[in-house]
Amino acid sequence: MVQLDPAVSRPWLASYPEGVPPSFEYPKENLASLVAKAAARFPDSVAITFMDARITYGKLLDLIQRFAGVLRGLGLKKGDRVGVILPNIPQAVLAYHGTLWAGGVVVMCNPLYTERELAHQLADAEARIVLTLDLFYPKVRNIREEVGAEHVIVTRVHEFLPPLKRLLAPLVLKRKGQWQEVPAGERVLWLSQLLARETSRPPMAEANAMEDLACLQYTGGTTGLSKGVMLTHYNLLANAWQARLWLPNPREGEETVLAVLPLFHSFGQTVCMNTGFLLGANVVLVPRFDVHEVLELIQKERPSLFPGVPTMYVALINHPDVGKYNLSSIRACISGAAPLPLEVQQGFERITGGKLVEGYGLSEASPVTHANPIEGKRKIGTIGIPVPDTLARIVDPSDPRKVLPPGEPGELAVKGPQVMKGYWNRPEETAQTLVDGWLLTGDIATMDEEGYFQIVDRKKDIIIAGGFNIYPREVEEVLYQHPKVKEAVVVGIPDPYRGETVKAYIVPKEGETPTAEEIEAFCRERLAAYKVPKLWEFRKDLPKTMVGKILRRALREQEMAKGKGQAG
Repeated sequence: MVQLDPAVSRPWLASYPEGVPPSFEYPKENLASLVAKAAARFPDSVAITFMDARITYGKLLDLIQRFAGVLRGLGLKKGDRVGVILPNIPQAVLAYHGTLWAGGVVVMCNPLYTERELAHQLADAEARIVLTLDLFYPKVRNIREEVGAEHVIVTRVHEFLPPLKRLLAPLVLKRKGQWQEVPAGERVLWLSQLLARETSRPPMAEANAMEDLACLQYTGGTTGLSKGVMLTHYNLLANAWQARLWLPNPREGEETVLAVLPLFHSFGQTVCMNTGFLLGANVVLVPRFDVHEVLELIQKERPSLFPGVPTMYVALINHPDVGKYNLSSIRACISGAAPLPLEVQQGFERITGGKLVEGYGLSEASPVTHANPIEGKRKIGTIGIPVPDTLARIVDPSDPRKVLPPGEPGELAVKGPQVMKGYWNRPEETAQTLVDGWLLTGDIATMDEEGYFQIVDRKKDIIIAGGFNIYPREVEEVLYQHPKVKEAVVVGIPDPYRGETVKAYIVPKEGETPTAEEIEAFCRERLAAYKVPKLWEFRKDLPKTMVGKILRRALREQEMAKGKGQAG
């Protein structure tokens, strides 16, 4: 059992549903053991569904072992980092668990990132090997020397489809513009060829689960540069178990998880993939969220678990043809990354008959720390209560060792087996974020007498749009690089669909008259699409403090007042 501080009050335990233990003995082993154990129990059960491809646990384990053999053959040593730039396709699962099997550390990168963003992450992680999709290869080729990657492995979307579809896929993909030719002579390795030639099945690498890193999960930085969250095998195994323990009456070997959340995000990794494998579930991979395709998939594949973000549920319940689909297979959904509106929760539950609850997490905690009970007392507008073996408290933002009483707002601090080891090569930021073993989340929250927590504000300037974290500083640094911009600031504006959307306020340089179109085009070359401001306002000046600091909050308040005026 995890040792919990007896001095910390845990009023939330009284609200734990029957069957959810307050504590559990988490295994201390290589995270890749999830697949090995599932394959031993359910060798012929489907582990992954992708389009019309179905890969059993026995086959998946074999592929993972072969990929581990490939990595070892390329010289991978224990602790070496492998960069993975893939959408939700079988190769992403193979790369993730194959790297762990070989003793490496996975660096899952967002394929939507620009060359600049990818170069920072891969160089910071010192990734020796990079696996990517043909569509993203040009970006990798352009940054390869800067990053210092020794090997680049390329794969195509269709490589795990059934034979006939695999044969026809190139024609279809080329017609859709989803095919990237890689010229002969390029210094690349092809995944399909490597796997076909690989004959070794190396044993799973031993791991000191409490200390050895499994994943470097990059998260946005208030300094403008993302930083690597060091997650150990134990962190990620514990969090997969915590999510599994939260489910009411999980059916081992019988659940189906709809994996629309990207696996390059910690939420998708833990709640869709790793918890799915822990359950021996069929994990249905969806490369991108398209509301019509997801409705079709739910009807066809009959998923029982559908973790997501509010924008997904909003899109589903507002689809004009939603009534034509049978969504009754869905039993439970945990929504994270942004507040879940009551009308969305009620609408989704009415359509599916399943339960949709709001939870909370952050990359630094693998990521899940809180959730409303799926069966039990739910409090609308709250993030629920801490999951097993997780402590949480509200502390004074200026003194994290001072604990505040129920009802008083302060910074949310959490502690548990899922909390990161620290930030990669950033001891100062680690020391500021981890205080006496407590993770300071940067979110301002309250706790009520029953131990339910509610997020009321953010200590950090962060915008959450469509489930993605956007750090204003990073966007502003790009805006300041534009030759016509004198001053710039971005804020999050409430948006009924995305939760928030990014608005930029620009003060042009004297004599310049930039347009929103030209600055937007400038940003698109340097930022992932979801970070690019959607709204623009040009001003002569910006509100500032006496010492010249731009008052971001004042701009946000002006927007809120405008919204109220329009509503009235």
